[in-house]
Amino acid sequence: MSWLARRLLSGLGTVLLISVLVFLAIRLLPSDPARVILGPGAPEASLHTLREQLGLHLPLWQQYLQWLAAALRGDLGLSLDSQVAVTQLLDQRFANSLALLSLVALCNLLLAVGLGTLLALYRDRWVDRLTLPVLVMFKSLPGFVLAIALIMLFATSLFTWLPAVSLLDPERSAFAQGRYLVLPVAALVLASAPYLIRLVRAAMIEALHSDYVAAARLRGLQPWRLVLGHALPNATLPLIQGLALTLSVFFSSTLLVEIAFTFPGVGSLLNDAIRLRDVPVIQAAVSAIAAFVVLVNLLADLLATLCIATLRTQRLQP
Repeated sequence: MSWLARRLLSGLGTVLLISVLVFLAIRLLPSDPARVILGPGAPEASLHTLREQLGLHLPLWQQYLQWLAAALRGDLGLSLDSQVAVTQLLDQRFANSLALLSLVALCNLLLAVGLGTLLALYRDRWVDRLTLPVLVMFKSLPGFVLAIALIMLFATSLFTWLPAVSLLDPERSAFAQGRYLVLPVAALVLASAPYLIRLVRAAMIEALHSDYVAAARLRGLQPWRLVLGHALPNATLPLIQGLALTLSVFFSSTLLVEIAFTFPGVGSLLNDAIRLRDVPVIQAAVSAIAAFVVLVNLLADLLATLCIATLRTQRLQP
């Protein structure tokens, strides 16, 4: 429990530090939130009044403490562009991004376990020799390049099976609009799955040649039990860590993919906010992303700890 408490405190400290750095970086942007709201032709008296209403006349440390106190109460302010509550904008966009993320994670998990195990069992055979260069090729391509290629292949030039733009209905769940998710999910999976597949392949090869599996083989266990009951659990630990790393960088890698498909997620929201100098949205979105990354890493560490304990118990059994 002391380890968990330390990790929680460390995570909270990380999120707090990132919020401070983002707050300071936003204040260094060459823009005036009051002028963004009132327009370039607004009189100076109106600008001065609005700056006082927004608290921009206060010292930076006081502005940050006011924002932090309001954020802890669940009040992230209003968007300077749309005058909509930032929490409402984040709720809508985060729900869409999490739907996309969950599908990408599920596809990555299935591909990594299935194909990674297959390549390990047929190591150095024709399947392995043909698949590895393809995985390296996809791993080297940026996500936005894959997104554009998929749009050209399946939505515009060659085939018109799927929509090129993800025009989600905000009144319906993203899962209920699956045809708009196919291409974004495919682009992100093609960009991230090769790393996980190769990770599982390497872990499975090491596990299959370990003394632990050799001893199980000498006991006369069937091949499928060796793979599923002994080798695959040993490959779970690097898979958990690799999947956590993939999810942690999701919001940075998905930004251009969301832009390519006009997908209404948190990445496109942050991009629009930076373009419009929408300070409250930028501050809240980056802080929320940081909290999400910290949470994912914490859950991955917990799962890895449980996995290690389970494997040690299993190996002690006769």
